[in-house]
Amino acid sequence: MNTYYAANLLIYAGVDIIAVLALNLQFGVSGIVNFSFIVFQAAGAYAAAVLSMPPHTAADYSFQVYFGGYQLPFPIPWIGGALAGGVLAIPVGLVVLRKLRSDYQAIALLVTSIIANTVINNARPFLNGAAGLALVPQPLQDQVDTNTDSYLYLYIALTAVCVGLVWFLAARIVNSPYGRTLRAMREHELAATALGKNPVALKMTMFMVGGAIAGLSGAILVGFLTVWAPSTWLYPETIILFAALIVGGRGNNLGAILGALLVPVGFEEVTRQLIRMNVGPPNVIPALEWVAIGLFILGFLWFRPEGVRPEPRHVFEGSPETELVENVGTA
Repeated sequence: MNTYYAANLLIYAGVDIIAVLALNLQFGVSGIVNFSFIVFQAAGAYAAAVLSMPPHTAADYSFQVYFGGYQLPFPIPWIGGALAGGVLAIPVGLVVLRKLRSDYQAIALLVTSIIANTVINNARPFLNGAAGLALVPQPLQDQVDTNTDSYLYLYIALTAVCVGLVWFLAARIVNSPYGRTLRAMREHELAATALGKNPVALKMTMFMVGGAIAGLSGAILVGFLTVWAPSTWLYPETIILFAALIVGGRGNNLGAILGALLVPVGFEEVTRQLIRMNVGPPNVIPALEWVAIGLFILGFLWFRPEGVRPEPRHVFEGSPETELVENVGTA
């Protein structure tokens, strides 16, 4: 197998796993239907780009216009990307999560995604408009030759480390008493409020954590691609991540990873192979990919809403479920 092809597959898989784990914390565990998720990934990518790039007045960068250009060394751009995603979640969350019901929150977040993409597209002096940013420096390119297989292995390792850190954080949240509080809020917000919990504070916290993780995934991706433009983060990209979570199993970190491998990585890989085989008219395969993803979502929601790997249920001693099992066993 071609080394670059394999590296491309593994790095995209790592980025998608990080993104779906973040969405699982927001939607799967906390019940926040964040249809603007891709915006936070884009914020991390843009932040990492402008932190690592030189000023736009530099000789090789004069064909594009953007603010910043601080030329900071790795890993500061990746950390800055994560911070950008988390910080952006604060104003968005304060506007959307405080007063609106969950269904209206979803609509407001979807509109936020569309507005953000439109603004960046048309505000050229800000981040070069629709043309996007190019020649984004790759991590450690001053110390390592980026045109070698060794650098690809290094980038895979860096991505794997980030996947491990995000997995550890997500597992600590999901399996902790705080995670149980989040699931209680997801199942019945009024009941959680009656028990003294603050749903707005809980949602804001997970909105910021998910935004920071999404920003990290964007920073990793832009460092590998070296380009970033509004056409790469349209709102349908969020639907693909939701499909991955629904298929894998919401509320379950292992299900999120499985869904990321099946939907974003698996579907795109099959599509790429079919295009190479010249199956059908031009552009019909990418169009059918969206049809297949839609059918996948409908099929799982109808026949197996819990996903391939359902969220684990913990039954404690003395609970009604335990007593029912014991009664059935002795009958």
